[in-house]
Amino acid sequence: MTAALDFSLPPGLSAHEPPEARGMARDAVRLMVSRGDLEPSHHHFGDLPGQLEPGDLIVVNNSATLPAAVRLDRLAVHFSTARQDGTWLVELRRRTSKASEPYGGGEPGEWLPMPGRATLRLIERETPRLWRAVLDRDVEAYLGVHGKPIRYSYVERDWPIEAYQTVFATVPGSAEMPSAARPFTAELVTALVARGIGIAPITLHTGVASPEKDEAPYAERYEVPEATARLVNLARESGGRVVAAGTTVVRALETAAGPDGRVSASGGWTRHIVTPEGGVRAVTGLITGLHEPRSSHLLMLTAIAGEVALGRAYEEALRKGYLWHEFGDTHLILQR
Repeated sequence: MTAALDFSLPPGLSAHEPPEARGMARDAVRLMVSRGDLEPSHHHFGDLPGQLEPGDLIVVNNSATLPAAVRLDRLAVHFSTARQDGTWLVELRRRTSKASEPYGGGEPGEWLPMPGRATLRLIERETPRLWRAVLDRDVEAYLGVHGKPIRYSYVERDWPIEAYQTVFATVPGSAEMPSAARPFTAELVTALVARGIGIAPITLHTGVASPEKDEAPYAERYEVPEATARLVNLARESGGRVVAAGTTVVRALETAAGPDGRVSASGGWTRHIVTPEGGVRAVTGLITGLHEPRSSHLLMLTAIAGEVALGRAYEEALRKGYLWHEFGDTHLILQR
């Protein structure tokens, strides 16, 4: 990985609040556009229709964000991913004055008393960070009463769950917002469609991130509908670009793609990891935020953009003062 992708993120470049709290529309955040070997260009997200062509297809994630954090006196429980057997993957975190930090405690079989007289039982560690656990009641209904959106220390206060939903959010299940699509508005969607740019959904429910240390992605639930697979294949056959709105969409589409790039309807659990070595088969563009140094997401971005071009873009983003994280600025990567 180039030195440009192994950088230190200055604290001043973290977006501490939604752009609406700064008096901006959602689609007024900045948009950097990378096109192959060309120098990055700078726009606002509302300029997106002019950066694409009729016949291009944007694939979005329609997963809605759950209020997945439940706060106890000293700990917080972040509900990550529902398992087929009714258990959930959860992360235990120690509460701090600003938000929370990793907590290494817990024992298999331990019972944690939860608000509302609920009980969470730890079963076993799934990863060094995540526990497989069971709550003694329906999790999504419980979170609707006792949960808050997951928030890390760079966001300085709680925001309502609506701040963590995209305009495409219709299927509840994500622990954290599929944030690449946050800047879309109904008006922008209308402008894209009017220009002849298609929009199609997939579903991938995101688990909890690891802001303190990089980890490889783990299995997540996804679905690529038949209609979306058909539209992706039609765009490719017609010479259009397939632009994923977020790394979650790349993961779902590449899971559903054959060796020739043709996408089939599919669903279930994906463990697929996109790397520069494996490359991408179906996706030719990506709308994404700006990612932490050394994160696994940067490997996916490198698979689409190439390491030199991506390093150049990140140097430019740092120089221009772009904002990182879910409430920050955006990056459109096009292979052509």
